[in-house]
Amino acid sequence: MKPLDQRATASKLVATLLIAGWVISAGASTTFDAVKAGYQPSDTLILDRHGEVLHRLRTDATVRRGQWVALADISPALRTALVLSEDKRFYEHSGVDWRAVSSAAWGNLWNTRTRGASTITMQLAGLLDEDLKRGSGGRSVVQKVGQTVSAQWLERTWRKDQVLEAYLNLLPYRGELVGIDALSQTLFGKAAHGLDSREAAVTAALVRAPNARGPQVTQRACSVLKALEPQTKAVDCDGLDLFTSAALQRRDYAASVGIAPHVARQLVRQTAPRSTLKTTLRAPLQRFAVQTLQQHLRELSGRHVEDGALVVLDNASGEVLAWVGSSGDLSSAPEVDNVTTLRQPGSTLKPFLYAQAIAERRITAASLLEDSGTQIQTAGGLYIPQNYDRQFKGWVSARTALGASLNVPAVRTLVMVSPDAFQKQLVALGIPLKESGDYYGYSLALGSAEVSLLALTNAYRALANHGHTGPTSLASPTPHNKPANPATQHPALDPRAAFIVGDVLSDANARARTFGTDSVLATRFWTAVKTGTSKDMRDNWAMGYSQRYTVGVWVGNASGAPMWDVSGTTGAAPIWAALMNYLHRTQTSRAPQPPGGVVQAPVQFAAADAKTGRQAPLEAARLEWFLQGTQQATFAINSGADEALNARARGQIRSPTSGTIIALDPDIPPHRQRVSFQAEGSGLRWLMDGKVFAKGASAQWLPWPGRHVVQITDTQGRVLDEVRVEVRGAGVKSSAKP
Repeated sequence: MKPLDQRATASKLVATLLIAGWVISAGASTTFDAVKAGYQPSDTLILDRHGEVLHRLRTDATVRRGQWVALADISPALRTALVLSEDKRFYEHSGVDWRAVSSAAWGNLWNTRTRGASTITMQLAGLLDEDLKRGSGGRSVVQKVGQTVSAQWLERTWRKDQVLEAYLNLLPYRGELVGIDALSQTLFGKAAHGLDSREAAVTAALVRAPNARGPQVTQRACSVLKALEPQTKAVDCDGLDLFTSAALQRRDYAASVGIAPHVARQLVRQTAPRSTLKTTLRAPLQRFAVQTLQQHLRELSGRHVEDGALVVLDNASGEVLAWVGSSGDLSSAPEVDNVTTLRQPGSTLKPFLYAQAIAERRITAASLLEDSGTQIQTAGGLYIPQNYDRQFKGWVSARTALGASLNVPAVRTLVMVSPDAFQKQLVALGIPLKESGDYYGYSLALGSAEVSLLALTNAYRALANHGHTGPTSLASPTPHNKPANPATQHPALDPRAAFIVGDVLSDANARARTFGTDSVLATRFWTAVKTGTSKDMRDNWAMGYSQRYTVGVWVGNASGAPMWDVSGTTGAAPIWAALMNYLHRTQTSRAPQPPGGVVQAPVQFAAADAKTGRQAPLEAARLEWFLQGTQQATFAINSGADEALNARARGQIRSPTSGTIIALDPDIPPHRQRVSFQAEGSGLRWLMDGKVFAKGASAQWLPWPGRHVVQITDTQGRVLDEVRVEVRGAGVKSSAKP
């Protein structure tokens, strides 16, 4: 050997030894557990609280990589086919098949084609190390040496089953497919454990030439199948050709599959990339919810109803137990999540209004409210509320007004509370209204604002929790699935008023005038429920709770188109009732215990007959709940009662209306720009920004720039009504009085 050749050989030997040392050093830190832990599927699995798969959502568009599959969950036929095809002596060698290396060397020497000497372990080494991956021109000598050394190192530190498992999960197949899970789901529409001999042969054929044409794959698969089934005398390769062609064209691995698509998308947006995300949902309940919603909407298909949504909350923890964002294939916009979409809630806001009025001692559950035609002057003109059936019931108790969902009494109650104060109450309950109460005006009592199903359901959960509100949770909070900390809840509503309103919503007799005594809202266990329908019948709601759960249901159209002839008991209510019955199929629900500060007392109602003057019962006598100190035995209306009498009974500011803007004229002397206030009632005192400035049914006030709160109180100092006015203008010219 010449000195020059000797130096070249020595250099190659030194380089090889250096490469081997580097590979061993790198391989020493590559453990099976580390490779498995670092594997990132292109899909995220959404799990329920017990680990059951709810949904699969593709989150990586660059590659199609399925879940990591344990070797025990891979078809035995595929394992055998792969070893026969790629590495017959896999279980005998220690990473390198030296017999195959020798055969390959002789084949190269005599220019004879051979299978090659690359073992499964060597191929895995190339998959694990970026520097050892095969290029377009094949591997270099240095890469081959590194691959050989790395394979031997893997065999020393990994078990054979670990090598084969990692190989099957990391191997790139056809096109974007990587790993056996993606391949089996895409080409064969099944999990890897279900692959038969024919499917295993096609899979093994794709290992050698992932993107080969159909005939080449069939030819190779036929050889594998013959080796896999030596007892079969004649393998049907023609039939295999048809099967292979069909498999290579199939794309059954959809990007989104399961029963919780909206939950999947929401969690993926909110969390870092992970192969699995655990939720608080219950898989059996979620399946029942999806099926119930779709079944009921099919029954309503003739009424122009195609969409719906529902959510189920655990009262104590706020955990979401079911979340269905749309009707799926029945919807024209299945991607829209109607659990979070803002829509008008209709009458479902009324319980919070009555609770606020009761808490402020403006009314009791037995107070009489007049359900009759009325006109309320506002800054934008006259507001004329109507009932759902365009009929009026006359004088009714607040219990009946709420239970029967009468609109006019609700608006009269809002006049007492004021839209601005009610808006603040709703915000405190977790309903984030974007505008002020004055913006919505008195229509806020009938649900003119827009809310989400999730926020509204959680507000009803506050009624179930004695007026305490707290956040909801969808992602599993801890590895042990511990419930949320109850300390995160805070008071948002008087617990006494929440109890009384809940008692009204559970009272079938209170609902009787509108819904009858035996409607779908009546359950065999204790529940409190309220329905609502928005303007033009665009949205239909059923909101209610039991001792343990709160359920909210919305039915309508994602486009906002109106429904046809859908009432409170035919739209969302049947779905709500079905869910409640499912939740309580093995457990009961009891009425809550009354909190301190409420008393139950007998009451009777009467009104004087206009002709005879005799008292006649308005409603049947009953036991009624009161805030301590507000109870009374009789609620009666004198003959000839009208709106003026009603106003005097409670006190009401007639003018100006809340939101009035007064502009000062600098050219007119201030004492000639007095504002006149008018009210109805007796024994009234007028307060401007908390200070008394007049007494009686009318008052005069010298305006001053700024925003002011005008109130009237009774002789005991109780606020009966208030309005807010704004005075604009500056630089008023002073002038001596004439």
